[in-house]
Parts: sequence; structure tokens; C-alpha cells
Amino acid sequence: MADQLAIAITQSHLYSQTQDQVKLLNSALTELKKTQTHLVQSEKMSSLGQMVAGIAHEINNPVNFIFANLPYTSKYLEDLLELVSLYKQAFPEIPPEIEDFAASIDLDFIEEDLPQMLSSMKIGTERIRQIVLSLRNFSRLDESDKKLADIHEGIDNTLLLLSNRLKNEVCVVKYYGNLPLVECYPSQLNQVFMNLLNNAIDALIESDRPDKIITISTAVFVKNGTKFLKVAIADNGPGIPDSIKDQIFNPFFTTKPVGKGTGLGLAISYKIVVDGHGGSINISKHPGGGTEFSVEIPIHKGKSEVRSQKQEVRGNKSAAKNSFV
Repeated sequence: MADQLAIAITQSHLYSQTQDQVKLLNSALTELKKTQTHLVQSEKMSSLGQMVAGIAHEINNPVNFIFANLPYTSKYLEDLLELVSLYKQAFPEIPPEIEDFAASIDLDFIEEDLPQMLSSMKIGTERIRQIVLSLRNFSRLDESDKKLADIHEGIDNTLLLLSNRLKNEVCVVKYYGNLPLVECYPSQLNQVFMNLLNNAIDALIESDRPDKIITISTAVFVKNGTKFLKVAIADNGPGIPDSIKDQIFNPFFTTKPVGKGTGLGLAISYKIVVDGHGGSINISKHPGGGTEFSVEIPIHKGKSEVRSQKQEVRGNKSAAKNSFV
């Protein structure tokens, strides 16, 4: 009996050690997954940064050249059209060959349409310049440390980059509060906004409802004596089943078909918000149906609360409503 008791005690100790080893292995596996996610994130951001830098540089120079010369082109055109008008007044009797050529090229239409063409070209080049600026602001490749950033600017730049996906199908409604500058990693938060908005767009595009709406709201609140920034991104899509909500932020978990989702977007967003900024990211059911992701990060006291008068204009004390299609 003593031998059996000794064996039982030994087996108990072995079982306890095995359980401890299993816990250590599970912990190591979890940490390995986090490290793998971090490596994928770093590589992804590095590749994205190089691509954005190259595109922005290659596009920016020729577009600036065109944009800078458009005012001179417009002035030259006005002068030439004025000269043609003076010729018509000074020589009402137009030679037949000139009259025939003017009719063949539809001179009257050219005089009316050419200024409009130049105006459209100016709008188009300005649009390209805004996109290039948004790419640069979105990536902020030269920023590796925390800095004061305008969160509204980051959201607007992200929306501009997603305008091709939004098109006329999804309406974005913004309720912007009066925010201070926030000390953060701007490029990382921009990626969080990109991931959450992309997921919201995917959910809405797959739904059958005619009114596809994404609502973005920002505000400042105080919890335990600390000021927090809150950015809520909600959609009125089909929503996320309660059975998988606990897995949403797990690395490589995705509900999308094979080839359409990596399962890294929300995991990376969680790491950026929680580990990188000491905040939280939560998921809930939106009152209007669909899903709401809420990002909360602390606002550091001191210089982060300093804001120029010009930047304060961006906030709206009454949380005014704007639409972006």
C-alpha cells in the first residue's frame, strides 16, 4: 500500500507538472502568434511605405508641373479667344475659305467648350494632388515616434483613399466632436481606421438593404480622471453573430471566403490600439442594426491639449452632421 501510495503521489506530481507545461506551451503559442502577427504587420507596413513613397513621388512631380502651368494656359486661351473676337468685329466679311474652315471645326463650340475643358483639367489635377497628399499623410513614413495628430484629418484621408470603394453605394455620415490634438502613432491609427472601414464596407456591399450607411462619431470623455478619445465606426449591415464575437480579434480568424480575407486586420488593429496606445477596442450591436466598433485611447495631458485656433475650427461643438458619398 505504501508503494502504491508513493506511485500515486508521483503520478500526481507528474500530472501537475504536465499541466504546468501545457499552460506554458499555450502561453508560448499565444506569444508566437502575436509575434508572427507583429512581423507580418511590420513587413506589410514596410512594403506599403515603399510603395506609397514611390507612387507619391512619381505622381507628384508631373501633376505639379501641369497644375502650375494651367493658369498660364487659361490666360493664353482667353487672350486668343479675345483676339478671334476682335478679328470678327474688325473683319465682318470673312473670306470663304476661312468661313468653311471655321464651320468644319465648329469654332463657336470650341470657343464655348475649351474654357470648360481647362476648368475640368484644373479640378482633376487638384483631385490628384489631394490623393497624393492623402497617401503621404496616411502612411507618414518618416514618423516612428508618437506625435500630436489631428484624428479628423486621419479619418478624412482614409475616407478619401476609400472613395473608390464607397462610390455611390455607401453613404458615410460623420458626427465630429471638438477634439484636441492627440499624441499617438498616426500611421498606425490610420491603418486601424482603414481596417474597420473596409470591414464595414464589405458588410454593407454584401447586404441587400438599399440604405447602406456608415456612421463615424468622435468625442472626448473622462474615465477615472483620465481623458479619453473615442472613435466609433458603425454600419447598418447584417451584424456579427454573438457566437463569433469572442473570436473576432483572434489572429487569422476570418468569416470571409478563402482568398478574400487574411484574418489579420482586426488582430492588428487590436494590437495597435491596446498594446501601442494603451487603449481599448470594443464591438457592440448598433442601435440601428449592424455593428459598431469603438476605439478608445487615452489623451495625454499637457501639450496634447494645446491646439491652434485654425485647427479648432475642424471640430464642431454641436457635433454637426456632414455627409460623404
